[in-house]
Amino acid sequence: MRNAELKGKVVRPVKLPLILRIPHSAFRILLAGALIAAGCAGPAGESVPVTIPPGATLEAAVDSLAAHDIVEHGGLFTLYARLHGLRGSLKSGVYLLAPRTPWGDVVDALERGRGVEARLVVPEGLTLAEVAASARAQLGVPRDSFLAAARDPELIRGLGLPGDARSAEGYLFPTTYLVPLHIHARDLVRVMTREFAAQWQPEWEARLDSLHLTRHALVTLASIIEAEVRYDPDRPYVSAVYHNRLARGMRLEADPTVAYAYGRRLRRVWEKNLAIRSPYNTYQRTGLPPGPIGQPGRASLVAALYPAVVPFQYFVAQPDGKHIFSTTYAEHLAAIRAVKRQRTEARAQPAPGR
Repeated sequence: MRNAELKGKVVRPVKLPLILRIPHSAFRILLAGALIAAGCAGPAGESVPVTIPPGATLEAAVDSLAAHDIVEHGGLFTLYARLHGLRGSLKSGVYLLAPRTPWGDVVDALERGRGVEARLVVPEGLTLAEVAASARAQLGVPRDSFLAAARDPELIRGLGLPGDARSAEGYLFPTTYLVPLHIHARDLVRVMTREFAAQWQPEWEARLDSLHLTRHALVTLASIIEAEVRYDPDRPYVSAVYHNRLARGMRLEADPTVAYAYGRRLRRVWEKNLAIRSPYNTYQRTGLPPGPIGQPGRASLVAALYPAVVPFQYFVAQPDGKHIFSTTYAEHLAAIRAVKRQRTEARAQPAPGR
């Protein structure tokens, strides 16, 4: 309306439609309700570990959550989280969350830092039974529940382990874990086997082809190397002995496989122990045992993949843990005699302080 037309007239305020006159507080309530509706879907899959590194911002955490399909609509979730007081840097750690977890549960987990308090230390070379005992001692996970989960065929298939793997033995990667308090046995098995998968390098697949080994056979060999070696530089040479014996159709005659057949640690493998009937007794059976005898670390996996190029076919351990390697059986017998002399001399030495 032109100014001339406004002269002498009363200009009344124009009434806006109701929807445009909602107070800010009511608008926020409606927005929050919409966000809640967007994020109230229940979990639609197995829990997956999501790592929040130290000092991570909310935006970085949301990117990680979206990458693992924990939340959809990352922008909306960020707004939802801020409206619920979540901002700034978050508590770091490994969080177990399922895809499409309700947003309120995700925010609660990130805000409280659920899951970052419990620590599990798994050294290299532990057997499945020993890992179960460690999980019970350090996390309170029932031993039987862990063993049942690690041997559950359905769970094993879902973890993407090799088809010939009868359990998670060999694939529970040895390292230090930060996991939620009161973690369930099945979730712990998932976390540990996924760490193994994360450690496995793509170029190792091509190496398996050149060695004519399956992944399961390689992990089995690596687990034997792990059990044999105390002196790290010996790993590729121990690996070479086993590769050479396999290529020649010789029995591995690995003491740790005999101990595994007994189901417990043996302080020493005596000749009487070699008579045990078991597919794991490599003194009686040619080739590799049916599966791993423990959890190999990265160094043993690499040694199994890349053995030293040497003709050695025998080795014997010295009292200090180092090995003497031999090519011929005559050399091996001489090495055994040398080790026996070392042990005799060590026993003859006076005890310290006398």
